Amino acid sequence: MVQEKIDTAPLYINSDRGVAVLNYSSKYIKDVFQLANSQELANVIKVYLADASFQKTPSALNDASVEEYVDVIKDILMNRMDELKFESEDILNSIEDLYTYYRSLLRIATINKHENDIVATTFMNVDNRFNELVLNLYRGVEERLQGHSNHMYRQVNAGTNACIITQSVKWDVPAKYASLASIRFIDTLMVRPPMMVHTKSNKREGVFSETKQNPIENFKGGRDSWYCYPAWVGESLAYIYFDRDYFANGLALGNLFELANEADVKDRKPDIILLFGSEGSASDTDDNCHYFLDEENDIYVGQVPYNDKTTYFGYMKKMVLTLHNLSMISKHKLPIHGSMVKITFSNGKTKSVVFFGDSGAGKSESIEALQEIADDKIENIETIFDDMGSFTLTGDDQAIYAQGTETGAFVRLDDLSSEVAFSNMDRGIYMNPELSNARCIIPANTYQNIIQHHHVDMWLYANNYDKEIGVHQFEDEQEAKSVFVAGKRKALGTTDEVGMSTTFFANPFGPVQKQAETQEIIDEVFPALFKKGTFIGEIYTHLGYDKKKSSLNESAQELLNILMNS
Repeated sequence: MVQEKIDTAPLYINSDRGVAVLNYSSKYIKDVFQLANSQELANVIKVYLADASFQKTPSALNDASVEEYVDVIKDILMNRMDELKFESEDILNSIEDLYTYYRSLLRIATINKHENDIVATTFMNVDNRFNELVLNLYRGVEERLQGHSNHMYRQVNAGTNACIITQSVKWDVPAKYASLASIRFIDTLMVRPPMMVHTKSNKREGVFSETKQNPIENFKGGRDSWYCYPAWVGESLAYIYFDRDYFANGLALGNLFELANEADVKDRKPDIILLFGSEGSASDTDDNCHYFLDEENDIYVGQVPYNDKTTYFGYMKKMVLTLHNLSMISKHKLPIHGSMVKITFSNGKTKSVVFFGDSGAGKSESIEALQEIADDKIENIETIFDDMGSFTLTGDDQAIYAQGTETGAFVRLDDLSSEVAFSNMDRGIYMNPELSNARCIIPANTYQNIIQHHHVDMWLYANNYDKEIGVHQFEDEQEAKSVFVAGKRKALGTTDEVGMSTTFFANPFGPVQKQAETQEIIDEVFPALFKKGTFIGEIYTHLGYDKKKSSLNESAQELLNILMNS
């Protein structure tokens, strides 16, 4: 069945994508009776009645017209119970299913700032009142039908899951990007965690490739249906434009990348532009994601097509990071696919360690194992970057520093210890938690900390395919470089790959696309690190070999000993 879609100024609903957008600036409902009389409630009922899949419990009320359904709600609110033409049980069953359907949607409220600073301090109160309003309507109908008050109340997110402030900002718009000028920027976000998001896809496929045509030439989005999340990705300014059907991804960005403020954006041209949910060039015969270097304006432009598979958040995150990494390579910086942590030991020592490797190699798992076996030997582990960073040669006696890109972490739920998972539950955005490869986006560090110039004490390749246990230090520079460049791993199903694979420099997000340019930087970085005496080696994670937790813990124990005694 083709599901009903609502597209009005105050309310947009796309059941196929499980999203609803409420525009408080267009219309704000102030009381229960206004809600019962609103066209917006009638539209929600219309969508509900049009699709039997939303109706879980048999009810004669489900065969009523929208007008009859609304009249039933009004009669109940006015205590005209003797005028009801349906049995109370039937009404209650249908109302429960209607309420469940509405709450199954990802519901985002928007408020346009209009350069009014008062909105910034009151928008959460406005949204809270709407949540209370929806709850009061539901409970008022429910309790009258059942004939008594509830004995237990659950303060769920009945109205919305999130509320955002948007505003129009004048930025340095090159002529060919004029179609983006009217699209509002996200200024402030408020989410109600733990937020559970469900998308039609749960895995990333394919490789992002270069296109010969600037994606902006095919952009057909507009002010009413597109939004921009201005992000700091490392020190790159990225304008991430997305279709409202991708609001699940757009909201998740708030937990992953620093939101740039109005002063950052005003009159400034970005380093990166991503068009998420936009048509590609006719010359691109595949349906993958593409990038384009606009040399005239010095902007990397990305394009992600509108389809079911790109609803997976990995597409948004990795396309942003690909564009960032391409920009880094052009600036002669080396993109690092891995995790960097700064470890503070109880004996006062601090060590900065970079775990390197492609998806599923065991970077996050190694850090978790280190925490688990450390007991009181480690006071703190600070995440500098969770997935992508960069190395920069300073030119000062070949010194190298590292920087991160993300303020949060996009991790598999299976990789999180129960302690980390539960301690972050009130801050996390959870994606498809009931499925394999379930993910969680949680805050990890502040933007100010991740972009500092961090010293590198140890660089470890996450080896998930060999049977050895422990940590191996490379004595030979060429041997080390060959292992890192080969990017070998055993794929664990987090992407569409299965079995043994190799990826240039373990990074399909920039270095694969620019191998010659990346190799030049690699050939400078490795000699510099060896000259400085940096520990370069590999840790055997066993995740693609036998997956024994005890094996990884043994490797983590050896790593702990090396770090504490060096």
